[in-house]
Amino acid sequence: MRVHVNVSPGPRATVSALAVDATGCLRERADAHDEAAQRTLTELRQRFPLQPGSPFRQATWDEAKTTAMATLRAQGYAAATWASTSASVDAASNSVQLALQADSGPLFRVGELKVQGLERQNDSAIRNLAGFGPGTVVTEKLLLDYQERLQKLGLFDRASVELDADPEHAAAATINVQVHEQSLQQATTGVGYSANTGQRVSLEHTHRRPFGLNAVAHNKFELGRDRQAWEGELSSHPREGFYRNLIAGGVEHLRASGEQRNSSRVRVGRAQDTQAIERLSFVELESSQLRSDTVNQNAQALSLNHHIVLRRLDSVLLPTDGYSLSLQGGVGRAHSNYASPGLFTRAYGRLTAYKPLGGSWYGQARLEGGQVFAKDDVGLPDTKLFRAGGDDSVRGYAYRTLGPIVNGSVVGGRVLLTGSVEVARPVSAKMPSLWWAAFIDAGQAADNWHDLKLARGYGLGLRWRSPVGPLRVDVAYGEQVRHTRLHFSVGIAF
Repeated sequence: MRVHVNVSPGPRATVSALAVDATGCLRERADAHDEAAQRTLTELRQRFPLQPGSPFRQATWDEAKTTAMATLRAQGYAAATWASTSASVDAASNSVQLALQADSGPLFRVGELKVQGLERQNDSAIRNLAGFGPGTVVTEKLLLDYQERLQKLGLFDRASVELDADPEHAAAATINVQVHEQSLQQATTGVGYSANTGQRVSLEHTHRRPFGLNAVAHNKFELGRDRQAWEGELSSHPREGFYRNLIAGGVEHLRASGEQRNSSRVRVGRAQDTQAIERLSFVELESSQLRSDTVNQNAQALSLNHHIVLRRLDSVLLPTDGYSLSLQGGVGRAHSNYASPGLFTRAYGRLTAYKPLGGSWYGQARLEGGQVFAKDDVGLPDTKLFRAGGDDSVRGYAYRTLGPIVNGSVVGGRVLLTGSVEVARPVSAKMPSLWWAAFIDAGQAADNWHDLKLARGYGLGLRWRSPVGPLRVDVAYGEQVRHTRLHFSVGIAF
């Protein structure tokens, strides 16, 4: 036996009216002309998913109520519930009138901060990273940002921040912080390759409480074909305002563009790391010795420096929209074996922008520039000067091979300008993490802007958007040298 059922759905019902209101603390604060409460109530109405004119479906209605309540709770009303909701259907006009009233409950504010899970570390870093004090309104963003700072601290492999949503204690609510410490010491070995400096092996060691101090010590040793180096840093746990005090140093031996450079530095300063901006202020003493068949330069400098990195990106690891801006400034005094001692000022900036172009196309552009201001007869360490060429500079040219020529050898210049434009898209819909790219680079370093003549490079590449950042393989042609080079790099340069 077969049964045939014919259904005539008729016209689709649509929302004809929407009324959203609230009782409780939210309404009381809004009536008292509290701007934050009025803004929350306005957003609750304007962002309700079922606006007048929208098609009405039961599943969408249920989802809209859940979404709106989650938004209200995220704004500090953690005990909020719906006091009443109704959907009145007029079958004759195929319309639905929606009416909702939320009972906001109390507004939750920060009270006690409870920390659990510590074994060896002091809780001062955790409390300093909160960035808020008693009486602060507890929003979802406040807790998530705090949790992210704890996870990025490097002391814990797990960290969670949760609100005790007991309405009776809303005026001074408990914030529960649960952490699990990483090992006290950690060593990592690595093998890698760079188109700039060739193959290498490395050893990194981290001590998360050296000499019993509330600090982190990090040392990295690198042994490679063209570069051997040590870098070390001892930094305090975050203090008030997210600041860390630090002392750092490094020694490097670098072979590039037919020359050898030995350099060393010691710096003392303080850093501030937040979600959107990084700051670093320090005093630095550095020295460099540059050797080639025609160049023999020794120079030292003592300088006061300030660095800023600003990020407005959709993703720090795999950005596709937004920008990053790096700015560096410094003043100091230098002396050398080939020129007169004297004062100098150094400025540097790097802007990188990312933009979706539509149709699965993505664009990226970079502009980089710098200048050292000093009298012509002042000799500076090579580490304070500029060169171009290489993976994150002008592709198609070897690392540090673009700059002024002295006695047939490339040396550092006092001005720098590089730029890059790149378009990319996935190779296929089946492999969304594998992209191909086309790019044009240009740049040069020189002793002054009048002598700056840009060298161009262009080519094609592949991008694998891996969990640790983009892996890039590029084939680029350098117009000036009439040669094709292979470039390989991992990660994003800020």
